Amino acid sequence: MNSRTKILLIYTGGTIGMRKDLKTGALKVFNFSKLLQRIPELKQLDCEIETISFQNPIDSSNMKPEKWAEIVEIITANYSGFHGFVVLHGSDTMSYTASALSFMLENLSKPVILTGSQLPIGDLRTDAKENLITAIQIASLQENNKPVITEVCLYFEYKLYRGNRTTKINAEHFKAFASPNYPALIESGVYLNLKSELFLAHNPAMDLVVHKDLDTNVVILKLFPGINKNVLSAIIGIPNLRGIILETYGSGNATTEEWFLDSIQQAIAKGIYVVNVTQCSGGSVNMGQYETSSDLKKIGVLSGKDITTEAAITKLMFLLSQNIAAEDFKMMFEKSLRGEMT
Repeated sequence: MNSRTKILLIYTGGTIGMRKDLKTGALKVFNFSKLLQRIPELKQLDCEIETISFQNPIDSSNMKPEKWAEIVEIITANYSGFHGFVVLHGSDTMSYTASALSFMLENLSKPVILTGSQLPIGDLRTDAKENLITAIQIASLQENNKPVITEVCLYFEYKLYRGNRTTKINAEHFKAFASPNYPALIESGVYLNLKSELFLAHNPAMDLVVHKDLDTNVVILKLFPGINKNVLSAIIGIPNLRGIILETYGSGNATTEEWFLDSIQQAIAKGIYVVNVTQCSGGSVNMGQYETSSDLKKIGVLSGKDITTEAAITKLMFLLSQNIAAEDFKMMFEKSLRGEMT
């Protein structure tokens, strides 16, 4: 790091930005303009930190595409003035936001690192300080006066992950996130252990391209034993529906009952894109490996491969907003755009 490294801290809401009123026990939003006073350890980082907050910070359960666009607007408005960005965010939907930002910010040349905590910043046993300090430190990493990280990441409990590879796995432990199908990019211990061969490469000849519009006419449908035709027909019949993320069993398997396949085929005939992702926390869809997935492949269901549900739904929103020709959509979805699938 060098002393000229400037990091912008963006607070959207969430537990990390709360402090407990010692008299009432109620949680209140922390004043981020007084961040350095409350966390003096930040002064040991050899970088300048500036803060900006949503006018009305939100619980991450209320996160939505309009708020993603607001984060993107803050980043792009300050892009030339800072070396990196740390986004403070509630953990519940953090993986969705990290995935969405990865698609909305094309050709990133600087780090955008999301972090948060399971306990408020003022709690005695909080994980907030370590997550915040290390996220800022990683965002400040430079090599030959250029950022080391040039992608959207998520830092939590000693590990930096590619953001669009993550999923929240625990509501109570400090280790709240996992990246089932891609290793951690950096592990924090006595030293920062960088796995630079895993980083997403940046093409210096490409400029940042910002996408703020997403198509939300999509749905996630999780299969379960006993799902019936009426339920599926009702979902397919949603007005203006353009895409379905179909969470199937194992390596992409689904019931072979005629009514089910006919319904999915009718949806595809209507111009609705159907993407097959696995319900399993790890592993990949491999349509055709078993007879129970071969029929899905035949009728035109797209393969999500080893993508997470969070990345699949945000990628679908992104691609649907790009006015891609139907004959090209399959190719665009099934290829990796931001390192979200293998």
